[in-house]
Amino acid sequence: MSGALAGIRVLDFSAMVAGPYCTRLMADSGAEVIKLEPPEGDYMRTRAPIRAGQSVYFGVLNAGKQSVALDLKSPKGVELAKELAAVSDVVVENFRPGVMKRLGFDYATLSAVNPKLVYCSISGYGQSGANAGLPAYAPIVQAASGFDVASMAYQGADRPMKSAIFVADYLTGVHAFGASCAALVRRARTGRGEYIDCALMDAMLGMLAYEVAEAQEPVSSPRPLYQATRTKDGFLMVAPISQANFEDMARAAGRDDLKADPRFATSAARAANWDALMQELDRWAADKSLEACDRAMAAGGVPYARYQSVADVMASPYAAERGLFATVQSGGAEIRATNPPYKMRGAGTAGKVPSLGEHGPVLLERVLGRKADEVAQLMKEGVLCQAS
Repeated sequence: MSGALAGIRVLDFSAMVAGPYCTRLMADSGAEVIKLEPPEGDYMRTRAPIRAGQSVYFGVLNAGKQSVALDLKSPKGVELAKELAAVSDVVVENFRPGVMKRLGFDYATLSAVNPKLVYCSISGYGQSGANAGLPAYAPIVQAASGFDVASMAYQGADRPMKSAIFVADYLTGVHAFGASCAALVRRARTGRGEYIDCALMDAMLGMLAYEVAEAQEPVSSPRPLYQATRTKDGFLMVAPISQANFEDMARAAGRDDLKADPRFATSAARAANWDALMQELDRWAADKSLEACDRAMAAGGVPYARYQSVADVMASPYAAERGLFATVQSGGAEIRATNPPYKMRGAGTAGKVPSLGEHGPVLLERVLGRKADEVAQLMKEGVLCQAS
Protein backbone atom coordinates (compact mmCIF):
# COMPACT_ATOMS: atom_id res chain seq x y z
CA MET A 1 0.00 0.00 0.00
CA SER A 2 1.40 3.39 -1.03
CA GLY A 3 -0.19 5.74 1.49
CA ALA A 4 0.58 9.36 2.27
CA LEU A 5 3.10 8.29 4.94
CA ALA A 6 4.82 5.64 2.84
CA GLY A 7 8.55 5.73 3.57
CA ILE A 8 8.02 7.09 7.10
CA ARG A 9 9.23 4.89 9.95
CA VAL A 10 7.54 5.25 13.34
CA LEU A 11 8.95 3.85 16.57
CA ASP A 12 5.99 3.32 18.86
CA PHE A 13 6.75 3.12 22.58
CA SER A 14 3.09 3.56 23.50
CA ALA A 15 0.63 1.17 25.12
CA MET A 16 -3.04 1.03 26.07
CA VAL A 17 -5.24 3.26 23.81
CA ALA A 18 -4.27 6.88 22.98
CA GLY A 19 -0.77 6.23 21.61
CA PRO A 20 -1.65 3.00 19.83
CA TYR A 21 -4.65 4.66 18.17
CA CYS A 22 -2.40 7.49 16.94
CA THR A 23 0.14 5.05 15.48
CA ARG A 24 -2.61 2.84 14.09
CA LEU A 25 -3.71 5.83 11.98
CA MET A 26 -0.10 6.26 10.87
CA ALA A 27 0.10 2.61 9.82
CA ASP A 28 -3.20 2.99 7.96
CA SER A 29 -1.64 5.92 6.10
CA GLY A 30 1.29 3.82 4.90
CA ALA A 31 3.91 4.35 7.62
CA GLU A 32 6.09 1.49 8.84
CA VAL A 33 5.14 1.34 12.52
CA ILE A 34 7.46 -0.58 14.83
CA LYS A 35 5.62 -1.32 18.06
CA LEU A 36 8.19 -1.61 20.84
CA GLU A 37 6.87 -3.84 23.61
CA PRO A 38 8.22 -5.20 26.91
CA PRO A 39 8.85 -8.97 27.10
CA GLU A 40 5.38 -9.48 28.60
CA GLY A 41 3.75 -7.41 25.84
CA ASP A 42 1.35 -4.48 25.81
CA TYR A 43 -1.20 -4.84 28.61
CA MET A 44 -3.99 -4.67 26.01
CA ARG A 45 -2.94 -8.06 24.63
CA THR A 46 -4.76 -9.65 27.57
CA ARG A 47 -7.94 -7.58 27.42
CA ALA A 48 -11.28 -9.13 26.50
CA PRO A 49 -12.87 -9.89 24.15
CA ILE A 50 -10.61 -12.81 23.26
CA ARG A 51 -10.85 -14.84 20.04
CA ALA A 52 -8.65 -17.88 19.45
CA GLY A 53 -6.43 -16.80 22.34
CA GLN A 54 -5.89 -13.26 20.98
CA SER A 55 -7.39 -9.98 22.19
CA VAL A 56 -9.71 -8.54 19.55
CA TYR A 57 -9.48 -5.17 21.34
CA PHE A 58 -5.68 -5.18 20.97
CA GLY A 59 -6.05 -6.24 17.35
CA VAL A 60 -8.34 -3.36 16.43
CA LEU A 61 -5.83 -0.88 17.90
CA ASN A 62 -2.66 -2.45 16.51
CA ALA A 63 -3.41 -4.06 13.15
CA GLY A 64 -0.81 -3.34 10.49
CA LYS A 65 2.09 -2.73 12.89
CA GLN A 66 5.28 -4.70 13.47
CA SER A 67 6.17 -5.88 16.96
CA VAL A 68 9.62 -5.89 18.56
CA ALA A 69 9.82 -7.06 22.17
CA LEU A 70 12.87 -5.70 24.02
CA ASP A 71 13.93 -5.89 27.64
CA LEU A 72 14.60 -2.22 28.37
CA LYS A 73 15.99 -3.14 31.80
CA SER A 74 18.95 -4.55 29.91
CA PRO A 75 21.68 -2.14 28.67
CA LYS A 76 21.69 -4.01 25.37
CA GLY A 77 17.93 -3.56 25.04
CA VAL A 78 18.26 0.16 25.69
CA GLU A 79 20.99 0.45 23.08
CA LEU A 80 18.90 -1.38 20.47
CA ALA A 81 15.94 0.91 21.13
CA LYS A 82 18.18 3.96 20.69
CA GLU A 83 19.52 2.57 17.43
CA LEU A 84 15.96 2.09 16.17
CA ALA A 85 15.12 5.68 17.15
CA ALA A 86 18.18 6.92 15.28
CA VAL A 87 16.83 5.48 12.02
CA SER A 88 13.17 6.45 12.62
CA ASP A 89 11.25 9.51 11.49
CA VAL A 90 8.75 9.62 14.34
CA VAL A 91 8.73 8.48 17.97
CA VAL A 92 5.43 8.23 19.87
CA GLU A 93 5.27 7.57 23.61
CA ASN A 94 2.61 7.82 26.31
CA PHE A 95 4.49 7.09 29.51
CA ARG A 96 4.05 9.29 32.55
CA PRO A 97 6.24 12.42 32.17
CA GLY A 98 9.83 11.75 33.23
CA VAL A 99 9.86 8.03 32.42
CA MET A 100 11.40 8.41 28.96
CA LYS A 101 14.12 10.71 30.33
CA ARG A 102 14.91 8.21 33.08
CA LEU A 103 15.25 5.48 30.45
CA GLY A 104 17.42 7.69 28.26
CA PHE A 105 14.84 7.98 25.46
CA ASP A 106 13.76 11.61 25.92
CA TYR A 107 13.62 14.02 23.00
CA ALA A 108 16.84 15.83 23.92
CA THR A 109 18.79 12.57 23.95
CA LEU A 110 17.30 11.06 20.79
CA SER A 111 17.25 14.27 18.74
CA ALA A 112 20.96 14.82 19.47
CA VAL A 113 21.57 11.70 17.38
CA ASN A 114 18.65 12.21 14.98
CA PRO A 115 17.95 15.98 14.54
CA LYS A 116 15.15 15.30 12.05
CA LEU A 117 13.17 13.25 14.57
CA VAL A 118 9.52 14.13 15.18
CA TYR A 119 8.84 13.13 18.78
CA CYS A 120 5.30 13.03 20.17
CA SER A 121 4.58 12.64 23.90
CA ILE A 122 1.03 11.83 25.00
CA SER A 123 0.08 12.25 28.66
CA GLY A 124 -2.83 13.17 30.87
CA TYR A 125 -1.89 16.72 31.78
CA GLY A 126 1.16 17.58 29.67
CA GLN A 127 4.87 17.31 30.27
CA SER A 128 5.26 20.18 32.75
CA GLY A 129 3.34 21.94 35.48
CA ALA A 130 1.84 20.97 38.81
CA ASN A 131 -0.42 18.25 37.37
CA ALA A 132 2.09 16.65 35.00
CA GLY A 133 2.94 13.78 37.34
CA LEU A 134 -0.64 12.85 38.20
CA PRO A 135 -1.85 9.42 37.07
CA ALA A 136 -4.32 9.92 34.26
CA TYR A 137 -6.55 7.50 32.41
CA ALA A 138 -9.35 8.65 30.14
CA PRO A 139 -12.19 8.39 32.73
CA ILE A 140 -10.13 10.46 35.19
CA VAL A 141 -9.44 13.20 32.66
CA GLN A 142 -13.03 13.21 31.42
CA ALA A 143 -14.09 13.84 35.02
CA ALA A 144 -11.45 16.54 35.58
CA SER A 145 -12.04 18.37 32.29
CA GLY A 146 -15.64 19.43 32.86
CA PHE A 147 -16.96 17.01 30.25
CA ASP A 148 -18.77 14.75 32.74
CA VAL A 149 -20.22 17.64 34.73
CA ALA A 150 -21.55 19.26 31.55
CA SER A 151 -23.07 15.93 30.48
CA MET A 152 -24.65 15.51 33.93
CA ALA A 153 -26.26 18.96 33.67
CA TYR A 154 -27.63 18.19 30.20
CA GLN A 155 -29.11 14.92 31.49
CA GLY A 156 -30.66 16.58 34.52
CA ALA A 157 -29.04 13.87 36.63
CA ASP A 158 -27.92 14.11 40.26
CA ARG A 159 -24.54 12.50 39.63
CA PRO A 160 -22.22 12.15 36.62
CA MET A 161 -23.16 9.42 34.17
CA LYS A 162 -21.39 6.08 34.01
CA SER A 163 -19.25 5.54 30.93
CA ALA A 164 -16.91 2.99 29.41
CA ILE A 165 -16.21 4.95 26.21
CA PHE A 166 -12.77 6.53 26.43
CA VAL A 167 -13.36 9.72 24.49
CA ALA A 168 -10.19 11.39 25.82
CA ASP A 169 -7.94 8.60 24.55
CA TYR A 170 -9.23 8.49 20.99
CA LEU A 171 -9.57 12.26 20.68
CA THR A 172 -5.99 12.80 21.87
CA GLY A 173 -4.77 10.04 19.56
CA VAL A 174 -6.30 11.90 16.62
CA HIS A 175 -4.69 15.19 17.69
CA ALA A 176 -1.32 13.47 18.11
CA PHE A 177 -1.66 11.98 14.63
CA GLY A 178 -2.52 15.36 13.11
CA ALA A 179 0.26 17.19 14.94
CA SER A 180 2.82 14.57 13.93
CA CYS A 181 1.79 14.81 10.27
CA ALA A 182 2.00 18.63 10.45
CA ALA A 183 5.48 18.35 11.97
CA LEU A 184 6.55 16.05 9.13
CA VAL A 185 5.35 18.64 6.61
CA ARG A 186 7.40 21.35 8.31
CA ARG A 187 10.39 19.02 8.51
CA ALA A 188 10.18 18.56 4.74
CA ARG A 189 10.54 22.34 4.38
CA THR A 190 13.12 23.03 7.07
CA GLY A 191 14.96 19.75 7.65
CA ARG A 192 14.35 20.08 11.39
CA GLY A 193 12.51 17.75 13.72
CA GLU A 194 9.94 18.70 16.33
CA TYR A 195 8.81 17.94 19.85
CA ILE A 196 5.05 17.57 20.38
CA ASP A 197 3.38 17.61 23.80
CA CYS A 198 -0.20 16.23 23.59
CA ALA A 199 -2.37 16.12 26.72
CA LEU A 200 -5.69 14.35 27.22
CA MET A 201 -6.93 17.24 29.36
CA ASP A 202 -6.17 19.79 26.64
CA ALA A 203 -7.88 17.67 24.00
CA MET A 204 -11.05 17.36 26.09
CA LEU A 205 -11.23 21.10 26.71
CA GLY A 206 -10.65 21.70 23.02
CA MET A 207 -13.87 19.87 22.16
CA LEU A 208 -15.97 21.77 24.72
CA ALA A 209 -16.24 24.94 22.63
CA TYR A 210 -19.79 25.85 23.67
CA GLU A 211 -19.13 25.06 27.32
CA VAL A 212 -15.97 27.19 27.32
CA ALA A 213 -17.95 30.06 25.79
CA GLU A 214 -20.87 29.65 28.22
CA ALA A 215 -18.53 29.53 31.23
CA GLN A 216 -17.36 33.02 30.27
CA GLU A 217 -20.74 34.46 29.35
CA PRO A 218 -23.65 32.51 30.88
CA VAL A 219 -26.80 32.41 28.77
CA SER A 220 -30.27 33.09 30.14
CA SER A 221 -32.11 30.44 28.13
CA PRO A 222 -31.30 26.72 28.34
CA ARG A 223 -29.52 25.07 25.46
CA PRO A 224 -31.75 22.82 23.27
CA LEU A 225 -31.10 19.21 24.24
CA TYR A 226 -31.45 16.62 21.50
CA GLN A 227 -33.06 13.51 22.90
CA ALA A 228 -34.51 10.20 21.88
CA THR A 229 -38.06 10.02 20.56
CA ARG A 230 -39.66 6.79 21.82
CA THR A 231 -41.66 4.67 19.40
CA LYS A 232 -43.49 1.43 20.21
CA ASP A 233 -40.39 -0.67 19.56
CA GLY A 234 -37.33 1.57 19.48
CA PHE A 235 -35.91 5.06 19.50
CA LEU A 236 -35.43 7.76 16.90
CA MET A 237 -33.24 10.86 16.98
CA VAL A 238 -34.92 13.80 15.23
CA ALA A 239 -33.02 17.08 14.92
CA PRO A 240 -35.21 19.96 13.65
CA ILE A 241 -32.44 22.54 13.81
CA SER A 242 -33.46 25.02 11.11
CA GLN A 243 -36.86 26.53 10.36
CA ALA A 244 -37.11 24.35 7.25
CA ASN A 245 -36.23 21.23 9.29
CA PHE A 246 -38.97 22.04 11.78
CA GLU A 247 -41.61 22.60 9.11
CA ASP A 248 -40.62 19.41 7.31
CA MET A 249 -40.87 17.50 10.59
CA ALA A 250 -44.31 18.91 11.42
CA ARG A 251 -45.54 18.03 7.94
CA ALA A 252 -44.04 14.49 8.04
CA ALA A 253 -45.68 13.84 11.41
CA GLY A 254 -49.04 15.06 10.14
CA ARG A 255 -48.87 17.89 12.66
CA ASP A 256 -49.15 21.04 10.56
CA ASP A 257 -50.77 22.63 13.59
CA LEU A 258 -47.33 22.81 15.22
CA LYS A 259 -46.22 25.36 12.64
CA ALA A 260 -48.92 27.78 13.81
CA ASP A 261 -48.32 27.10 17.50
CA PRO A 262 -46.73 30.28 18.96
CA ARG A 263 -44.50 28.11 21.15
CA PHE A 264 -42.76 26.72 18.06
CA ALA A 265 -43.34 29.23 15.25
CA THR A 266 -39.87 30.77 15.37
CA SER A 267 -36.38 29.54 16.21
CA ALA A 268 -36.30 31.60 19.40
CA ALA A 269 -39.71 30.30 20.47
CA ARG A 270 -38.68 26.68 19.86
CA ALA A 271 -35.50 27.17 21.87
CA ALA A 272 -37.54 28.50 24.80
CA ASN A 273 -40.05 25.65 24.52
CA TRP A 274 -37.77 22.85 23.39
CA ASP A 275 -38.93 20.31 25.97
CA ALA A 276 -42.53 20.86 24.91
CA LEU A 277 -41.59 20.26 21.27
CA MET A 278 -39.85 17.00 22.22
CA GLN A 279 -42.96 15.94 24.14
CA GLU A 280 -45.08 16.56 21.04
CA LEU A 281 -42.74 14.28 19.08
CA ASP A 282 -43.05 11.59 21.76
CA ARG A 283 -46.84 11.80 21.60
CA TRP A 284 -46.76 11.44 17.82
CA ALA A 285 -44.50 8.37 17.93
CA ALA A 286 -45.89 6.60 20.99
CA ASP A 287 -48.41 4.38 19.13
CA LYS A 288 -46.29 3.88 15.99
CA SER A 289 -43.60 1.39 15.08
CA LEU A 290 -40.02 2.46 14.58
CA GLU A 291 -40.34 1.43 10.94
CA ALA A 292 -43.38 3.66 10.41
CA CYS A 293 -41.69 6.65 12.05
CA ASP A 294 -38.55 6.00 10.02
CA ARG A 295 -40.55 6.00 6.77
CA ALA A 296 -42.39 9.21 7.67
CA MET A 297 -39.24 11.15 8.55
CA ALA A 298 -37.36 9.84 5.51
CA ALA A 299 -40.18 10.76 3.15
CA GLY A 300 -40.33 14.24 4.64
CA GLY A 301 -36.60 14.90 4.25
CA VAL A 302 -36.21 15.42 8.00
CA PRO A 303 -32.77 15.09 9.67
CA TYR A 304 -33.21 11.92 11.74
CA ALA A 305 -31.66 8.55 12.54
CA ARG A 306 -32.63 5.34 14.23
CA TYR A 307 -30.68 4.47 17.34
CA GLN A 308 -28.46 1.52 16.45
CA SER A 309 -26.03 -0.73 18.26
CA VAL A 310 -22.45 -1.01 17.05
CA ALA A 311 -23.30 -4.53 15.84
CA ASP A 312 -26.16 -3.03 13.79
CA VAL A 313 -23.82 -0.54 12.15
CA MET A 314 -21.17 -3.16 11.43
CA ALA A 315 -23.78 -5.22 9.56
CA SER A 316 -25.27 -2.23 7.75
CA PRO A 317 -25.15 -1.43 4.03
CA TYR A 318 -23.58 1.90 4.99
CA ALA A 319 -20.56 0.18 6.57
CA ALA A 320 -20.16 -1.98 3.48
CA GLU A 321 -20.52 0.93 1.04
CA ARG A 322 -18.05 3.09 2.96
CA GLY A 323 -15.61 0.25 3.56
CA LEU A 324 -15.55 0.98 7.28
CA PHE A 325 -13.99 -2.34 8.26
CA ALA A 326 -11.16 -4.54 7.06
CA THR A 327 -10.78 -8.23 7.80
CA VAL A 328 -7.35 -8.93 9.24
CA GLN A 329 -5.56 -11.99 10.58
CA SER A 330 -5.06 -12.17 14.35
CA GLY A 331 -3.25 -15.33 15.35
CA GLY A 332 -5.30 -18.24 14.10
CA ALA A 333 -8.48 -16.21 13.65
CA GLU A 334 -9.84 -13.35 11.63
CA ILE A 335 -11.19 -10.13 13.11
CA ARG A 336 -12.76 -7.01 11.67
CA ALA A 337 -10.77 -3.86 12.39
CA THR A 338 -11.87 -0.31 11.67
CA ASN A 339 -10.44 1.34 8.59
CA PRO A 340 -9.23 4.93 9.02
CA PRO A 341 -12.11 7.40 9.33
CA TYR A 342 -11.05 9.29 6.23
CA LYS A 343 -10.87 8.38 2.56
CA MET A 344 -7.78 9.15 0.51
CA ARG A 345 -5.54 7.34 -1.93
CA GLY A 346 -3.55 4.55 -0.27
CA ALA A 347 -5.25 4.80 3.13
CA GLY A 348 -6.62 1.65 4.72
CA THR A 349 -5.88 -1.15 7.13
CA ALA A 350 -3.10 -3.37 5.85
CA GLY A 351 -1.23 -6.37 7.16
CA LYS A 352 -2.22 -8.32 10.24
CA VAL A 353 -2.17 -8.10 14.00
CA PRO A 354 1.41 -8.75 15.11
CA SER A 355 2.15 -11.44 17.64
CA LEU A 356 4.44 -10.38 20.47
CA GLY A 357 7.96 -9.77 19.17
CA GLU A 358 7.10 -11.33 15.81
CA HIS A 359 9.17 -8.94 13.72
CA GLY A 360 12.11 -8.42 16.07
CA PRO A 361 14.71 -10.68 14.44
CA VAL A 362 13.92 -9.59 10.89
CA LEU A 363 13.82 -5.89 11.80
CA LEU A 364 17.13 -6.00 13.64
CA GLU A 365 18.73 -7.60 10.61
CA ARG A 366 17.04 -5.40 8.00
CA VAL A 367 16.97 -2.05 9.78
CA LEU A 368 20.01 -2.23 12.07
CA GLY A 369 22.18 -4.58 10.02
CA ARG A 370 22.58 -7.16 12.79
CA LYS A 371 23.88 -10.57 11.77
CA ALA A 372 21.75 -13.66 12.32
CA ASP A 373 24.11 -15.02 14.97
CA GLU A 374 24.01 -11.69 16.87
CA VAL A 375 20.21 -11.80 16.83
CA ALA A 376 20.23 -15.39 18.05
CA GLN A 377 22.50 -14.41 20.94
CA LEU A 378 20.26 -11.49 21.90
CA MET A 379 17.32 -13.87 22.01
CA LYS A 380 19.30 -16.38 24.07
CA GLU A 381 20.14 -13.63 26.57
CA GLY A 382 16.48 -12.55 26.79
CA VAL A 383 17.19 -9.06 25.45
CA LEU A 384 15.08 -9.73 22.35
CA CYS A 385 11.92 -11.74 22.96
CA GLN A 386 9.30 -13.53 20.88
CA ALA A 387 6.04 -15.19 21.82
CA SER A 388 6.38 -18.95 21.63
